[in-house]
Amino acid sequence: MCGVAGVWDRRGKSPPATVTAVVDAMADTLRHRGPDEGAIFADSGACLALGHRRLSIVELSQAGAQPMSSSCGRFVISYNGEVYNAAELRPELEAAGRRFRGYCDTEVIVEGAAVWGVEATVRRLIGMFAIALWDRRERVLYLIRDRVGIKPLYWANFDDRVLFGSELKALRADRSWMPALDRDSLAAYLRFGYVPAPHTIYSGVRKLPPGTILTVRERGVPKMTSFWSLAEVARVGQSARLDISEEEATTRLDTLLRDAIGRRMVADVPLGAFLSGGIDSSTVVALMQAQSPRPVRSFSIGFREHGFDEAPYAAKVARHLGTDHTELYISPDHALSVIPHLATIYDEPFADSSQIPTFLVSEMTRRHVTVALSGDGGDELFGGYTRYFRGRMLWRLVGHLPQPVRGLAAAGARAISRSACSALAAAIPGPMRPAQFGPKMHKLAGVLGGEPEAGALYRQMVAQWAGPENTVIGGTEPEGPLDDRSIKELVPDFIERMQYLDMVTYLPDDILTKVDRASMAVSLEARVPLLDHRVVALSWMLPSAMKGADGVGKRMLRRVLSRYIPRELMERPKMGFTVPIQDWLRGPLRPWADPLLDERRLAAEGIFHAAPVVKRWREHLAGSNDWHDSLWAVLIFQAWKDCWLT
Repeated sequence: MCGVAGVWDRRGKSPPATVTAVVDAMADTLRHRGPDEGAIFADSGACLALGHRRLSIVELSQAGAQPMSSSCGRFVISYNGEVYNAAELRPELEAAGRRFRGYCDTEVIVEGAAVWGVEATVRRLIGMFAIALWDRRERVLYLIRDRVGIKPLYWANFDDRVLFGSELKALRADRSWMPALDRDSLAAYLRFGYVPAPHTIYSGVRKLPPGTILTVRERGVPKMTSFWSLAEVARVGQSARLDISEEEATTRLDTLLRDAIGRRMVADVPLGAFLSGGIDSSTVVALMQAQSPRPVRSFSIGFREHGFDEAPYAAKVARHLGTDHTELYISPDHALSVIPHLATIYDEPFADSSQIPTFLVSEMTRRHVTVALSGDGGDELFGGYTRYFRGRMLWRLVGHLPQPVRGLAAAGARAISRSACSALAAAIPGPMRPAQFGPKMHKLAGVLGGEPEAGALYRQMVAQWAGPENTVIGGTEPEGPLDDRSIKELVPDFIERMQYLDMVTYLPDDILTKVDRASMAVSLEARVPLLDHRVVALSWMLPSAMKGADGVGKRMLRRVLSRYIPRELMERPKMGFTVPIQDWLRGPLRPWADPLLDERRLAAEGIFHAAPVVKRWREHLAGSNDWHDSLWAVLIFQAWKDCWLT
């Protein structure tokens, strides 16, 4: 795993030595992503430089160092990620006359570009990657991001000066541009808790979308093309549904997951896995252990607070599988100590509070291994989120009702405070009680009052602030996939449509962003085998009922896992990987939060309308409402602004 950065001054306004010095500074900001070594490639004739920071995983010698040139000298690559089928592609390239210095996957990519072409090579790769590839002969720069967005890549084009990097902090090292807040992106952030692609928090800077190639030539506007599309995968999968029994489907998925996981167990450094005890991580660890001659290293963290501790479940799974298990119970002080560093870890506002335990488990894991496999992606691929079933049930009940009737129901739900809803939830038996019942009831009110369509429903269910344009001064929420009415025709099934929306929004922009930044902050490579693009394709070929039925998701994953662990170890309430932010804001975090939410400060800064923010803060402190999710979004932005925009 590595960090990449670069500048191409297409007009040649800056001396080549200056461009090289800028890229050196950009790469230095990414030292945490690649602590082992760094280097710069400069093409002075083109006024271009590529930077690289290396975390050595495969081929630890200098034969794996980057930036790397093809044997013919035409292509130069700076690349972040891993390609898991490089050993299979290499003999074909050798037969074509390519000479290899070592056995790293980087060589396969750059030699493949010379033999097969850039797009044809990328289509053949199994892996995760963010690639900068320079064609010295044609003077063309290619920026490429993997299919589902596991690895990040940011870029900008300011007056024909093209900048790119693995993180936003790398772009900021180029002092030729002045970062400016994008208020429309801030409005989107307040709704989702993350800035949705292709936007970033800065005006003029973009995230490269998953599955795309950005082609930059000496003149003209950079051109973006798609080499992989979830829409096409969904279309093909639904037209070729597997007409097989559940047992046959289980065997097919088991076989493919074994291959995907086995490929990701190849490394020249110590390797392990995150284990929460849930279906996804347990499946990954079980299939790792089934293919390993020695105990797999597994890692989990626990919390003393009731309702937040998954460590006992993970320990039971680890004992059954016989892994070499390490767990660490985190004190509130340790967890709270991470919060001041979130702005520098994530570079732009990011308000998923599970960022805290994700960083902590990464920090603990890095003390023992350099690579860790993760179970991310199972919910999106196999229908694991409870909101899928709640959403479908809701619209079956009320979707046909006239808007005025739904509006009255919404008003009734809003009339009950979040805290009162949570008090009512206490009467529900523990196993049946929804987590964060109060906030979810108020989101339900928003759904009832909205439009009966999956995109609108999704927008309400995930919202931190349901009307962010009323909170951000001068901000208008930009359109995105949730506004695309054609998705209803593409994916007719309600739950699969929710899964699709998650796959193109929440998964790359929240889940994968969280895992990448948290792991890379401590120089740990995280691999996500469930998101192998072949597994994604298979999931869309499975009938919807095989993924979730009767309110139970991940049916096929559960069936696969049941081949390796007893069912009683799988049957437990679904828990979010999070921390008790709602209580901390009223307690140990209050001295940090109070000045950030001060009414006079908010008014003077002119970014937020102070009244709605202050109102929610007072209600939360009084215990009359639980607004921790929306307040956390504002607090994280305020802390980020203090770090980056002062």
